[in-house]
Amino acid sequence: MSGKTDKVKGRIKEAAGALTGNDKLREEGKTDQAVGEAKEVVQKVADKVKNAVKKAIK
Repeated sequence: MSGKTDKVKGRIKEAAGALTGNDKLREEGKTDQAVGEAKEVVQKVADKVKNAVKKAIK
């Protein structure tokens, strides 16, 4: 899954957990959001490295 997808899934889980009083589901949602954020950061870094390598090769 993409980072954005994980973040959305996490927000949904967190909201569902809040509505039902399910703390475990809320925590899973928060974790999914953090994983999504981390994936986005890693992808941004990978893109920057890729671009830097391309520039260095030219």
